[in-house]
Amino acid sequence: MGAMALVSEASAHGDAAVRVASGQPVARLQGVGKKYGTTTALDGLNLSLHAGEVVALLGPNGAGKSTAVRLMLGLAGPTSGTVRLFGGDPREAASRTRVGAMLPVARVTDTIRVREHIDLFRSYYPRPLAVSEILRVAQLQGIENRFFGELSGGQKQRLLFALALCGDPDLVFLDEPTVGMDIEARRGLWQQIRSLKERGKTVLLTTHYLEEADALADRVIVINKGHVVSEGTPTEIKRMSGGRRIKCSTSLDDAYLLGLDSVTAVERSGVFVTVTATDAEAVVRAMLFADERLAGLEIASPALEDAFLSLTRG
Repeated sequence: MGAMALVSEASAHGDAAVRVASGQPVARLQGVGKKYGTTTALDGLNLSLHAGEVVALLGPNGAGKSTAVRLMLGLAGPTSGTVRLFGGDPREAASRTRVGAMLPVARVTDTIRVREHIDLFRSYYPRPLAVSEILRVAQLQGIENRFFGELSGGQKQRLLFALALCGDPDLVFLDEPTVGMDIEARRGLWQQIRSLKERGKTVLLTTHYLEEADALADRVIVINKGHVVSEGTPTEIKRMSGGRRIKCSTSLDDAYLLGLDSVTAVERSGVFVTVTATDAEAVVRAMLFADERLAGLEIASPALEDAFLSLTRG
């Protein structure tokens, strides 16, 4: 079911708002299991989203990300456990009219103009954003009268983003939002996502661009094989990769380096050695004291990609 079917079904049932008690999660999955025949997609998944935060949901293909999103959107029900959206059932119209979704499965007709698509989606919601505001936020000014089929890949992504915002939602699901965008357009969309957060909106982001998750997310949730394997701020997640990397040319041997406090790994490539350490500064001081000819020193912070691979490997 595409985004159009999602909102049209919700609007057909009315526009009553579901309120969430102060401090309660906007969305919550508790002990959720989901099976498709003999295949287990989710296995006791616990996940919560709170107002005014950007959460990146990361995991390898088949980890259960899409299934978790479908449950929160009310497009499927759990096999076990509970799913709540704004304190109610995600399948109820009152919950669904407060949600916007940018999904890769959204069906958008090529022969309808940009402005017509926006007008259509706005009609599904009781209190939609103004057209001018939607066009501004999604950077679509000047192409309102072009057919969807005439748009570039990045422009199509921006229109899908616009459609997700039509109802001025409190919770926005963004699945790979910047695919096909150039650097300028990507950074522009990042700023709009930050603006949503500043307005108290909640954003759930799924992306294969880990730089994007690192730049935008207040919290990262890593899932694998249907359950959460790690959760924290991007900085906290990155620390799980084993620490920062020290690259240099040194006469110190591996045994000495591995014997230093906080060193977790030593790798050599040609004349250079890369030392991974949780306390990089202390290790560098010890290396400089022991080898006055140490040269080519570089210290790099861990990337989110390193931690992601470490957490999901195997």
